[in-house]
Amino acid sequence: MLYERVQSALRGRVLLREETLRLALAALLSGGHLLLEDVPGTGKTTFAKALARVLGLSFGRIQMTPDLLPQDLTGVYLYREGSLVWERGPIFAQVLLVDELNRATPRTQSALLEAMGEGQVTLEGRTHPLPEPFFVLATQNPVEEEGTFPLPVAQRDRFAARLALGYPDEKALLEALRGQDPLEGLAPVTDAEEVLALRREVRRVRVEEELTDYLLALARFLRKREGVRLGPSPRALLQVERLAQALALLEGRDFVLPEDLKAAFRAAIPHRLLLALEAELSGLTPEGLVEGALEAVPAPVEAG
Repeated sequence: MLYERVQSALRGRVLLREETLRLALAALLSGGHLLLEDVPGTGKTTFAKALARVLGLSFGRIQMTPDLLPQDLTGVYLYREGSLVWERGPIFAQVLLVDELNRATPRTQSALLEAMGEGQVTLEGRTHPLPEPFFVLATQNPVEEEGTFPLPVAQRDRFAARLALGYPDEKALLEALRGQDPLEGLAPVTDAEEVLALRREVRRVRVEEELTDYLLALARFLRKREGVRLGPSPRALLQVERLAQALALLEGRDFVLPEDLKAAFRAAIPHRLLLALEAELSGLTPEGLVEGALEAVPAPVEAG
């Protein structure tokens, strides 16, 4: 199984919880993108580089800054020797690390919308397809707001899941500090062809009608909660289902269980919820509302 191969290759090199790695792979196989929100120094960049290497995919990195322009990401046409020449930008990579996404202006952030939604870039009326698979792994620092621009709702909705690597346990941290460069000697355990085949396989994982009804009930519960200005969108619910299918596939199943759906819901929904100011001041959080929904709405007893 792909998960076991990737986990074995990264063991002792990248410090992260098993569930985080599983959800990151699920985001990739579901055809979505991943937002890593954590404090500096937790290994977000190392994780992105290591993941691209073990998957056998090309890697690109963009360091977002306030002075960055959209063409710095997508590329530009240059006039040379009487003709226009296309200069590709760093966005043309299979795994794209967008570091500190919220440090770029909304104008530059919007350059990612077409790429993340449609797998292509349009410039000067010409469309350029991005390499497949195309997976954006963006990071942002949740505790530092100076010089940052909050992500628009439309931008956040493009990310299938939001995760945090968190701090490793002290023993694992000590072993890592004494160890080698985490990327040294790291070899691929798969390639783009297998990843694309698994993406197609995800679509064939069975989702029972009871689970679809359960997902709709969870969304309905959140939309009716006082203090929620914007609940889960139809695209969000579709991505929850895709994530759950990918999680099931990574476990070797061809059907989704309620636990798959719950894990996907926790990863895909909180960053999409928009709360009223009064709700935020009262201490409500998107994560707390999602947990409340999962506790209040009964899950199907049996599925699959």
